[in-house]
Amino acid sequence: MAKKQKSSCPCGSGKDYQHCCGQFIESGEWPVTAEQLMRSRYSAYALKQKDYLVSTWYPGTCPQQLDLYEDAHVKWVGLKVVNTEAGSEQDQTGIVEFTATMKANGRAEKMTERSEFIKEEGRWYYVKAQETP
Repeated sequence: MAKKQKSSCPCGSGKDYQHCCGQFIESGEWPVTAEQLMRSRYSAYALKQKDYLVSTWYPGTCPQQLDLYEDAHVKWVGLKVVNTEAGSEQDQTGIVEFTATMKANGRAEKMTERSEFIKEEGRWYYVKAQETP
């Protein structure tokens, strides 16, 4: 029997995908912190897992159309968590600030965001990006 090859998780944790974001995206487990949810959502963008993105988006703020940049030849290439505020297992809200790097049509681009998260009935949801002054 062939040994299953491990692949690195797109979120940059250094763990293999199945023991990192894959447990949430593929296996239906639910992240226990806001940062885990943010990392798994990044991986879902990188892997174009639209259903996971919609299911983890807070219902009141989820857009009707979700742009996964399919037509722009985007490749997500890196994630750096800059800061977290709250968002632990015991919290009900959290903020995760991150920088994501992508290549769009051959050009490197960076996106920085402070994301708001809320926990309802034991499940974390992405709410929205905070407005920048």
